[in-house]
Amino acid sequence: MISHHIIATRRGAIAISDSGGSGPPLLLIHGNSSCREIFRHQLDSDIGRRHRLIAMDLPGHGQSDDADNPTTDYTVPGYADTAAALLEALQIDRCAVLGWSLGGHIGIEMIAVQRGISALMISGTPPLGRGEAQMAAAFLPSKHMALTGQLQFSDSEAAQYARATCGENRVLEPFLLAAVKRCDGRARAAMVAGLRAGLGIEQRAAVETLSKPLAIVMGADEPFVNNHYIEQIDCPSLWQQRVHQLPGLGHAPFWEDPEQFNKLLNHFLADLDRSSLPNAT
Repeated sequence: MISHHIIATRRGAIAISDSGGSGPPLLLIHGNSSCREIFRHQLDSDIGRRHRLIAMDLPGHGQSDDADNPTTDYTVPGYADTAAALLEALQIDRCAVLGWSLGGHIGIEMIAVQRGISALMISGTPPLGRGEAQMAAAFLPSKHMALTGQLQFSDSEAAQYARATCGENRVLEPFLLAAVKRCDGRARAAMVAGLRAGLGIEQRAAVETLSKPLAIVMGADEPFVNNHYIEQIDCPSLWQQRVHQLPGLGHAPFWEDPEQFNKLLNHFLADLDRSSLPNAT
């Protein structure tokens, strides 16, 4: 049964939803200006009943506290440290991560620097190299991209951003719009500034030398990320040796078509379970 908690951590109060499954834990990290409820179709599924899925609200999002030090806490390494603090508070010393968009960047940071992260699935996330040229190559030009780092949104801009990130062809549920409006605008500004400044690890280099399992699941009609850039990344531990592109889906395939996405997630977790068994090859 899904339960909801506010967890006191060394980085402030963090809101979570916990699927209560008895299997190995999976931490779910949402994207920019979103919230943990975006993972509803994973939490309330057979996967959530088999595995312990823990979806968190990032600082400045949902029901979590705003950051004490916005210029550092709202960066990718700052978020990764907050996620580590949450796992410490929950007494979880080993888990996998599913990261969407900004959450994927956080997941890459975590798996590269935190020993307890065993595997990673990213969606809607391009592992970034250093410099403006890499940023330009990784993302597609879009009228909505300018909103990504914008400090304040009008009501119209909030609705535009929620629709673009969560699927233009899906009904915009009220909680998605509320999440965009609730987000501390400083989080958007600091996150983009941190990426442009190259704070944290060099993500593309980390992925291309990664030995832990990495799954990449993208919408084939991704509006923000250049899928061709993703395909050019050479990751030795890439799950099934390919990037999975789901036809007809955009930036949030796990939300837009959970049945299709969950089949992949279930398969990935099953492979992780098998590889962790004694004498597994």
